[in-house]
Amino acid sequence: MSKEESTLEKKLTFCPGNVWKGLSSDVIDGINKFNDGYKKFIGDSKTEREFISNAKEILDKNGFKELSKTKKLAPGSKVYKINKNKNMAFAVIGREDIRKGCNILASHIDSPRLDLKGRPLFEDGDAMMAALKTHYYGSIKKYQWVNTPLAIHGRVVKEDGSSVDLCIGEEGDDPVFAVSDLLPHLSKILQGERKMREVIKGEELIVLMGGIPVEDEEAKEKIKLNILKILNDRYGMVEEDFVSAEIELVPAGPARDVGLDRSMVGAYGHDDRACGYTSLMAAVDVKKPLRTSIVVLYDKEEIGSVGNTGASSMFLESFMSDLLVRTKGESYIKDLQNMLESSLAISGDVSAGVNPSFKGVHEMKNAAKLGCGIVVTKFTGAGGKFSGNDAHAEYMAFIRRLLNGNSIRWQPCGLGKVDEGGGGTVARFIANLNIDIVDAGPPVIGMHSPFEIISKADVYETYRAYKAFLETGI
Repeated sequence: MSKEESTLEKKLTFCPGNVWKGLSSDVIDGINKFNDGYKKFIGDSKTEREFISNAKEILDKNGFKELSKTKKLAPGSKVYKINKNKNMAFAVIGREDIRKGCNILASHIDSPRLDLKGRPLFEDGDAMMAALKTHYYGSIKKYQWVNTPLAIHGRVVKEDGSSVDLCIGEEGDDPVFAVSDLLPHLSKILQGERKMREVIKGEELIVLMGGIPVEDEEAKEKIKLNILKILNDRYGMVEEDFVSAEIELVPAGPARDVGLDRSMVGAYGHDDRACGYTSLMAAVDVKKPLRTSIVVLYDKEEIGSVGNTGASSMFLESFMSDLLVRTKGESYIKDLQNMLESSLAISGDVSAGVNPSFKGVHEMKNAAKLGCGIVVTKFTGAGGKFSGNDAHAEYMAFIRRLLNGNSIRWQPCGLGKVDEGGGGTVARFIANLNIDIVDAGPPVIGMHSPFEIISKADVYETYRAYKAFLETGI
């Protein structure tokens, strides 16, 4: 190929490359340092409540104020609003009239897990042990959640309204919990003919709790009573308190570096806390943007974005209306409508990275690869883009301009081959407000498993992209 032909190919073609290639040691150190903070945060934030609590602590340290305690906002003001302790929004007020629109980053902070049923604790007399009944949350491969150490996280609200938070299984001397699988010597008939989705059934996700009976000859279920006694001694709980509790079983242990070169991070909850954390840090590092910068963190995405903490609620409109009141003095429906319609948004959500063991589900020319930067997904959904979002060409051009103009490494992709599967995000709910929005986030391998894998370089490029978006004008 001649030099002229090579130059023409470089000018006309688009081929995303490896982010790590040619980086200086200082840049690599910066990537690793950013990911050290991410690993610590994600390890401490395994539930929505924990994420919100830890995010609030970071915002407080960086000059953000509770919106309810603020009467007047001006350019540079930094505020946040927490909803039900499970989702939140925060903003940096821009120099431009807020009625001209905002730049919005939206991510979800819930992840698939095992929840407890309302009456979870029981004793199995045949097995001589106490256990917990669960109902899985979100889309999981149930067999991945057996024979792996689990931790208990959650909040118990007692009848009098007082509450106690639980976190058992994360410290070195803590007990852990587990769902036990059937040994291969006895599984030939019972499990051998089951389909993958039924290798472990939902009602078989039973968590082992203990085997020591209480010293009470009159008690009918001595082992169960001993577990209740331990819970009562340590947390003041009685069995009925399970009804008003949100207790989650999540993988135990910290986030870990993956690979001999430590280029990846393995952890529970990259989907979608990788985008939640990078959004948080991007907002913290924004100073006085031209347009008002908003980050909204949602709950319930993994079960359809339902409820008053999910993206289908009116929380975003409520937050933006509050900002309008505090910047312009009074609110009109038309002003809020104009503000929404003039806003731009990114749905911060992860995408499926190419797994070398299962490349066949991807169409490789439109597949996301770890280490090649933030993924921009023009359309989501399944079966003909059903229940997805499809960004307009004009908005995609704006995103390209933003990323290329800030030398951010990025890659376009779709979620697998046509008719192979698919999925959606919070984007379609924000699009319903007549806001232009596109999905963008890092690729992940092993999504929805207890140990998802992500590239450190992609996490850092996602942070850079989100920060550039929050700072940009139109």
